[in-house]
Amino acid sequence: MTFMRSLLLFLAALLASCGNKPKVEATAAKAPDPIAIQTASAETRKVEKFIQVTGELSADETVAMRFEVGGRVAKVAVDFGQVVRKGDLLAEMEQTEYRLQLDRARAMLAQSLARIGLDPSQANVKPTTSPAIRQAEAQLADAKSKYDSAAKLIASGDIAKERFNELEKAMQARQAVLDAARDDLRVQVANVASLRAEVQLAEKRLSDTVLRAPFDGAITERLVSPGQFIKDMENTPILRMVKADPLRLRADIPEVATSTVRPGSILTFTTDAAPGQTFNATVRELNPSLDAKSRTMTVEARIANPTWKLRPGTFVQVRLVTARDVEIITVPKKALYSVAGLSKVFAIRDGKVAEYRVPPGLEGDNWVEVPAGGIAAGDKVAVSNIAALIQGSPVKVN
Repeated sequence: MTFMRSLLLFLAALLASCGNKPKVEATAAKAPDPIAIQTASAETRKVEKFIQVTGELSADETVAMRFEVGGRVAKVAVDFGQVVRKGDLLAEMEQTEYRLQLDRARAMLAQSLARIGLDPSQANVKPTTSPAIRQAEAQLADAKSKYDSAAKLIASGDIAKERFNELEKAMQARQAVLDAARDDLRVQVANVASLRAEVQLAEKRLSDTVLRAPFDGAITERLVSPGQFIKDMENTPILRMVKADPLRLRADIPEVATSTVRPGSILTFTTDAAPGQTFNATVRELNPSLDAKSRTMTVEARIANPTWKLRPGTFVQVRLVTARDVEIITVPKKALYSVAGLSKVFAIRDGKVAEYRVPPGLEGDNWVEVPAGGIAAGDKVAVSNIAALIQGSPVKVN
């Protein structure tokens, strides 16, 4: 009885619970609150379009100084890093042997001049006569006078035919002597010219024992010391020097920009060697052809460098203007949101966010360029709370 009673009570309770329906409270999804932001307007600006390339500065002139003759180095007057002026003494070789060679050449020239009746001060005079010629002319005149007298006497029979023939042959012999003297003079004149050249060559060899600066520049390397012997044909470099005013700037211009550069164009550049400074160089030469691999054209410009502020070998960043007064759309820099290498700008459309990607472009002190077609001049862009914005987010403009 007890068991049955308990079973009946359990079934009654179960039926009662099944008769009561549970109450489900439906709650509608709550919309997110608008994000409070500040905005600024996109603007139109006129700017210069440009490209940036890397260039290098090089010396206007670079030279390895060498002696043209052999011998022992007597003096090196300059050292590494020293600034020199055109004509300054750089190095000198022992000169004793070359002075003796010059003295011998001058003596031989004086001897040859004496044979034709000239002294060393008349080395450049071209004579038309000589003592031998004058003597032969006198002897010929005497022989001719005797011949002329005999010619008058032979007709009257006052002189023998044999004597007349002897006088005639004597006159012809004197004429031959005169001709030989004139020929000898021409030989002597040629010999004087040869010896004069020998003197000039000896003078040049003597002058070649002295090295002087060919231009204003600086010594970049000293390669010999006093006492070192240099052979005549070794062509051993003594010093290296450079001319750094003006400097040459070489840069490779991409194919798309080659039409914008020509002789006279101005290249603006900066360098880490002179922070915060901008320099200008004038284009002088263009490579007539493009590099087949890189599709670039090499240009060379010049820049005055009187104070040597810039050095040969310096790398520079070149800015080449490709177009002027180009209209672009810009927004404030604080409107740009960058993450994971991507940059975005959030425009406001009907109270909601419209997201636009911004590729790298021009930028100024407080503005950046945005691509045309997405954002127009006058559009509002978010400049605060931009890290919290996503596409379609509702916003509230303060």
